[in-house]
Amino acid sequence: MLRAYKLALVLLFAGAFGGSWAVAQEATRDRIQAAKSLRVCIWPDYFGISYRDPKTQQLSGIDVDMAKALGRELGVNVEFVDSSFAKLIPDVLENRCDIAMFAIGITPLRQEKLRFTKPHLASDIYAITTKSNRRIKVWSDIDRSGVVVAVAKGTLHEPLMKERLKAATLKVLDTPHAREQEVESGRADVFMTDFPYSQRMLRTTDWARLIKPETTYHITRYAWAMRPGDYRWHARVEAFLAQAKQRGELKATAERHGLLPIVLLDY
Repeated sequence: MLRAYKLALVLLFAGAFGGSWAVAQEATRDRIQAAKSLRVCIWPDYFGISYRDPKTQQLSGIDVDMAKALGRELGVNVEFVDSSFAKLIPDVLENRCDIAMFAIGITPLRQEKLRFTKPHLASDIYAITTKSNRRIKVWSDIDRSGVVVAVAKGTLHEPLMKERLKAATLKVLDTPHAREQEVESGRADVFMTDFPYSQRMLRTTDWARLIKPETTYHITRYAWAMRPGDYRWHARVEAFLAQAKQRGELKATAERHGLLPIVLLDY
């Protein structure tokens, strides 16, 4: 009885005060079809995920390919909108894109604000140091007095390392590029990242050295994110993802971008 009463109050409130909000929340698919355009937030510096080549300006990566596939299935063009992990939540909630597709780590803080699909990737934490750094040889060397660990603001590594580090000094930088500069210059010993970005560092620099944890450190599942409340749009994207997994499209795309070790193929 109490539950039914509460439900009635919610429906009454929505009808009297939130009708326009409800319509707006359910209107994503209508907007996409009317505009013939799917707006996809990406972080264009995410190697293997949504990376813009600085020379050609061409985008590549698993989520770029999957966004294009989603656009084809919907019969619309895809418009990529530059975002970042620091800007992710406001960009999505303030309707600058219809969906964010750049391997977004599912964290409690983000789950409070955004609606996620089922995960399609999962990665442990990795560290990047320099080939000349003599202080860091193995993972257990990181959390020691005198060691400086860099992370990028707004990434999942920021709250995680604040919680995990006991002896090392944590330095939070405004951008991922800044954390790389700190390590390359010697002002920091390591920066924390994930599997895709670690592969970028190894392939595109001559100074980076990878440090892997001896055992599982912290597995994060990655997914795509949308505004909460738009159940019809969320269900449509979930159906697309399930089909991409089932017919092998996601696996083939992951293999093409060197991400097969971290792809999740469960439906």
